[in-house]
Amino acid sequence: MKRVYGYVLGLVVVLALAGCSSHRHHGMASEGKSDAYWQKGQQDMAALIDRTVTDQAKAGQVKSIVGEIVTELKASREQDRAGHRRLYELNANYSAAPEEFTKALDDANNRRMQSASKILSLRFRMKDLMTAEEWKTVSDQMLAYSSRYKHSEAAPKAGY
Repeated sequence: MKRVYGYVLGLVVVLALAGCSSHRHHGMASEGKSDAYWQKGQQDMAALIDRTVTDQAKAGQVKSIVGEIVTELKASREQDRAGHRRLYELNANYSAAPEEFTKALDDANNRRMQSASKILSLRFRMKDLMTAEEWKTVSDQMLAYSSRYKHSEAAPKAGY
């Protein structure tokens, strides 16, 4: 399971590379830059897939799945922002009950889990289109690419 999670996380990191080179708070980027951020990650993945997957029909399907993953990641990010806004609103409400915070946190965690499950399902669809060798090459390249974008030397290395 750690390995599967690592591959999904690796894909997420590759898709997010455009924004990693200049550190900004997730709420500070303008929408135009946000779209460029996602587009750059998707283009990087498309180029990697084109170099790796020999069957171009399957490569097109894999790139389509990457597009679905990007769409899900964008939607998940917006849901996270809405969840944070809800917590800020509750925090500002002096009379907010602990149960309201718990519900907001539960809702956010449930949305994250649903999104992660969808992305994992897409990951397996993508893997099924590729040979073991192609999958290993893509995974290795994603890991090598993502390792260039550490936020801090003190950050612990992920288990993938």
